[in-house]
Amino acid sequence: MKPQNYREYLEYSPEVKTALDRGGAVVALETTIISHGFNYPENLECARECERIIRAEGAAPATIGIVNGKIKIGLGGGEIEHFAKNPDIPKCSRRDAAVIIARGLNGATTVAATMLFAEMAGIRFFATGGIGGVHRGARESFDISADLEELARTNVAVVCAGAKSILDIPLTLEYLETVGVAVLGYGTDVFPAFYLRDSGCKTDYRVDTPFEAAKLFATKEALGLKGGMLIVNPIPPGDELDADFINEKINAALAKAKELGIRGKAATPFLLAELHKSTGGKSVAANKALVFNNARVAARIAQAT
Repeated sequence: MKPQNYREYLEYSPEVKTALDRGGAVVALETTIISHGFNYPENLECARECERIIRAEGAAPATIGIVNGKIKIGLGGGEIEHFAKNPDIPKCSRRDAAVIIARGLNGATTVAATMLFAEMAGIRFFATGGIGGVHRGARESFDISADLEELARTNVAVVCAGAKSILDIPLTLEYLETVGVAVLGYGTDVFPAFYLRDSGCKTDYRVDTPFEAAKLFATKEALGLKGGMLIVNPIPPGDELDADFINEKINAALAKAKELGIRGKAATPFLLAELHKSTGGKSVAANKALVFNNARVAARIAQAT
């Protein structure tokens, strides 16, 4: 149970507050993707484009981050630029939230923390790139993203392009099944793998319209079922990378990370940076395309409620 005084830590932008008060559509966005997902100024351009897309679909964007110990639900333009220019802002997941807030620091919210704060703020839909999951080699390392447990406990629908290709996707789906998270394929029966439209795994269910996705999530809420829902939206066909090409680059990046002893929360930013270099920027272009696509779909689902 959330303590009754958690609202004292929340600060809403006027746009988001107005939308929530009127029962309008709101879509949450994370800040780790800004501080740690792309280099400047691409990260700033990406953040602004996500917000523009959501507004164009008639919803209000709520980019979430911790600023001077306050949970900001809807960052201002200057605040987004600050996150974009400062990659040293620490990543904030659930475990880090109380420490960062109590010390009055800044924190770039991960998928898990963004879900947590979105639920506190009364926001039901969240668009991101790809969720974290079970890392390859987790049988020995036990490296499993907190995103999965957050999906099990927090009532937010997450629209993403599946799990990041650097992960063990079959084990990620097994974990989601164990903790009771339904995986909906938006216009697809297969689970996407971030840069790829098809991971070789199936989704639990398929939905083909924003209304259908919104209805399933609303029914889950009406039944009082704990946890979120994962809505996977494949990267647009024209932006998908060649499977052999990207898998070769991923394997090389994983081998380098192992050689350097990079693990835990440092692993994903390192691997994405390696892919940026080894693919000549193709991975970044694909990443941006799928993030924009997810923002658009999340806004349409939020509008359909």
